[in-house]
Amino acid sequence: MTPAADKPDLLVLQAMAPPEVMASLAEHFQCHLLYQVVPENRAALLYRLAPCLQLAVTSASVGMDEALLAQLPALRMLAVYGVGLDRVPLDALARLGVAVSNTPDVLTDDVADLAVLLTLAAARRLPQVDAYVRAGQWGRRAPLALGRGVGGKVAGIYGFGRIGQAVAHRMTALGMRVCYHQPRRRAEVSLPYYDSLLALAEASDYLLVCAPGRPETRHAVNAEVLAALGREGTLVNVARGSVVDEAALLAALQQGRLGAAALDVFEDEPHPLAALLAQPNVVLTPHIGSMTLETRSAMGRLVLDNLLAYIGGRPLLTPVSPD
Repeated sequence: MTPAADKPDLLVLQAMAPPEVMASLAEHFQCHLLYQVVPENRAALLYRLAPCLQLAVTSASVGMDEALLAQLPALRMLAVYGVGLDRVPLDALARLGVAVSNTPDVLTDDVADLAVLLTLAAARRLPQVDAYVRAGQWGRRAPLALGRGVGGKVAGIYGFGRIGQAVAHRMTALGMRVCYHQPRRRAEVSLPYYDSLLALAEASDYLLVCAPGRPETRHAVNAEVLAALGREGTLVNVARGSVVDEAALLAALQQGRLGAAALDVFEDEPHPLAALLAQPNVVLTPHIGSMTLETRSAMGRLVLDNLLAYIGGRPLLTPVSPD
């Protein structure tokens, strides 16, 4: 690390919004903005910084691959701006003794709110009726298909951590019947529990994906689960694109075996399947679950506070366990 009188070096892999987040980092650290360096010059920068670079920050969407990690032998702490860790090599970082933090809790409410928004948008056909008005079809009294109410319907939640529970609270307030599935039943939760995702889908009108992106959840929502959800069912995904088999989802929508989908995340971001974009019964948003001024500001503060805790020799506020 640089001498104590100087600001510690910090490698930044992704810009963070709002601008005040980056400004606050610059107040405390000598920020090296890797994302602004053209690819052919990055190796030289990393070679120059490697002996003293102990701190890095990345976003959940960018993460850090093992090839980059190998170029940072002095790295001791990685702060993740976001909650997802599927693009962070936790095992490799743990072997090297690198501490990791992320930003849980502060984004829970906004992601849960978006799950409600997507559910209602799909049920009430919001994109279609918006287009109907903009195209002047209302004035022409053109036929308009009916939407659906959600009261009394079953919201099945796959993944019942912080966000899943916040979604359940909101869906209950909408008058929906809520049930859930995850690997283990929560003893403190009285809601109906299904011991398989397939059983949850069979019981649900709306299947809301809140599970983390991990190898064991990859394509968990597959053709069989979508078939169980059925031609009147709706899939809502605010978790990770990898959890849903996107090709199977597209086929189910195209063939009328699934009623609708509302997606904030995709397998290959920012490049959803082109055919998926053409489906009229799909609501699409560009991974905006935490994208509010309030939440992004809170995430940035938590990143900074974790970094300051580390260099101050204090425990991290939100450490990530290698397990």
